[in-house]
Amino acid sequence: MFLSTIMFFFSPLSFSFLHTNFLIGTTEEWKDIPDINKGKANILLVSLYLIFTNHYFYSYFMYSELMLGLNLREGDIMMHNQRSAILGNQYRWNIPVPFELSVNLSMNYKGVILRALEQFRLKSCIDFKSRTEDDISYISVESREGCWSYVGHIVAGAQTLSIGNGCGVKGIVEHEFLHALGFWHEQSRYDRDDYVTINFKNIITGYANNFDKYSENLTTTQDTPYDYYSVMHYDKNAFSNGNGSTIITKRSEFQDVIGQRLDMSEYDTIELNKLYKCNSSISFLDHCSFDDESLCQMSVCSAADYGWQRVESVSGISVTDHTYLGKEQNGTSFFMHFSTKGRNEGDAARMESMTMTPKRDCKVQCLQFYYYHSGNESDQLNIWIREYQNEADNRGTLRLMDQIIEPPGNYWKLHHVPLNANKTFQVVFEARKGAGNSSGGFSLDDINISETECPHTWQIRDFEKVLNNSVSGTRMYSPLYYSSEGYRFQALLILYQNYLSVYVGLVSGAYDDQLQWPCQWRQITFQILDQNPHIQKRMSSEKSFTTDPALVSSYGRNDWDNPRNNGTRVVIGNETVYVGIFWGYQYAIMKEDLTKREFIKGGDIIFLFSMQDISGLFQSDFLPCPKVTIKDFNVSSHSTAQQGSCATRALPTPQTISTTSTPQPTEGECLDIFCSSSAKTVSSLILVVVCFFFW
Repeated sequence: MFLSTIMFFFSPLSFSFLHTNFLIGTTEEWKDIPDINKGKANILLVSLYLIFTNHYFYSYFMYSELMLGLNLREGDIMMHNQRSAILGNQYRWNIPVPFELSVNLSMNYKGVILRALEQFRLKSCIDFKSRTEDDISYISVESREGCWSYVGHIVAGAQTLSIGNGCGVKGIVEHEFLHALGFWHEQSRYDRDDYVTINFKNIITGYANNFDKYSENLTTTQDTPYDYYSVMHYDKNAFSNGNGSTIITKRSEFQDVIGQRLDMSEYDTIELNKLYKCNSSISFLDHCSFDDESLCQMSVCSAADYGWQRVESVSGISVTDHTYLGKEQNGTSFFMHFSTKGRNEGDAARMESMTMTPKRDCKVQCLQFYYYHSGNESDQLNIWIREYQNEADNRGTLRLMDQIIEPPGNYWKLHHVPLNANKTFQVVFEARKGAGNSSGGFSLDDINISETECPHTWQIRDFEKVLNNSVSGTRMYSPLYYSSEGYRFQALLILYQNYLSVYVGLVSGAYDDQLQWPCQWRQITFQILDQNPHIQKRMSSEKSFTTDPALVSSYGRNDWDNPRNNGTRVVIGNETVYVGIFWGYQYAIMKEDLTKREFIKGGDIIFLFSMQDISGLFQSDFLPCPKVTIKDFNVSSHSTAQQGSCATRALPTPQTISTTSTPQPTEGECLDIFCSSSAKTVSSLILVVVCFFFW
């Protein structure tokens, strides 16, 4: 008989593993789990999945409890007897900001910190660099007690920023770095009483100064509105004595929003860019939702009549715009559509992006877009890049990067395409009519291009219905994915009454004989995607863990060894594989939080997964450039993409990113969250912000 037990242990983190070991000599079939990277997820009930389970249980606690009794000014400000901490231009950092990762940080925390810095590069004009001997002043990221930082650049030499135990979350790391860059908490704004009410009677005795605010003659908001979504805002129950909330929002719909630690908000980054007087992103390249008649400087052309068209809807097909899918909107929204209905085989049309020039040292880009396939299964959507060698090159060199040929899905599907352009390039979408009859075609919307690595995508159809109709403990398995190195893995989602659990485990694959075992120091990250159409405005829920070679099961097996040695033999589709131990987070996200962002859109939820080798962080504070796998495709030699660009080429002027000093202000100008003026002073104290996080 099979054994099935669950053992609970208390742990300070919501991190756990599922130890899946079937009886030796048995084969369990996982029915209808799709082949690699394709198809829908399979749903199994717990009663159908017989396992031996060791499971860590997470006990929630408020981070403020860790700081009580520390006698800190305003709750999270540590006093140090030095000069005044009024922040002006001299307290801003030069860009890129030098940093150093302490050896006392865990490998997983190091990886999380680097991912948080990537968010700064994507959303803002702030860049960071690994500290060199020439950098006298730099941010020293260390693992001390709690999560805290100085405010602004105020220490010569190494300026400490602490990411202690429990602080290794993307949003918390961003919060601390925003302090180091000059930000104070959102609720300390001089105008906060217009937006929130502080219930002083509900604050723990002696902690009312946590809710001090700064006067208008000392602070500036950079002309940004009060931001309930700010990653710098306190939670509604911050420092509560148990009698109720300490912060009440004037608009009730934001009461459960304040205090989020998902990601920087849109206005966080707007304020940051204004603070540092720049507006160009480090890694963002382009976005288009086609609501502007200019098509975001895209161009279209076709060898047949009626190529790509900007439309509100398509006759005979229940497709509507993806940007505002499921939401009320003001005005009309559009998307692009190429109809294959009534056309001849081989009819095609192109849509080309504006020209873009990679700015980063790593020549890796990611194209992501939503498409709606309503045509014939033989219809094609080819994705090319046209790369120009120099300014005299007007035709460019084409390379086919991806090709979509599949049965129509009749829903909006997220798709990622890894790119590796080294020089100025365009993205070319070529839609082509295949054989057979068609009643629809291809639709495109919400395109984003960035100088980042592409993740794996798991889109679960009609998840909202599944969530509402499933019993607690329902399990769903992702498709199988290969990392860039060749490790194969799979995700497991468990639906509970009040929360979702997400786990990831290794699966035997085609390249196992060529890989290093055990699979050590690989950071596995999953995101529950905020499906905002603009990549810079997303606030996704993200968690990471790292494969530690020291983890050994009670049976003496290494948890990250080859699944053929320590895994369970199962059948996925028509393939017999070995599945290893599943690690992940029991409380990946609370159900009530799924409605706070666009985590569910059109009924679907989307998970993104990545697996990255971070072993290099033992020797340095940066990682080598990721690899881009080039695919081989069969494409017609008569492709319209071979005919040259749709529009006359106009090379963009490369944007220069400051790497030296910040611009100097005019006298009396507010260049920080605090104004700097000889007439504006406070006590001669340097302030250290120690942050608390409340959920």
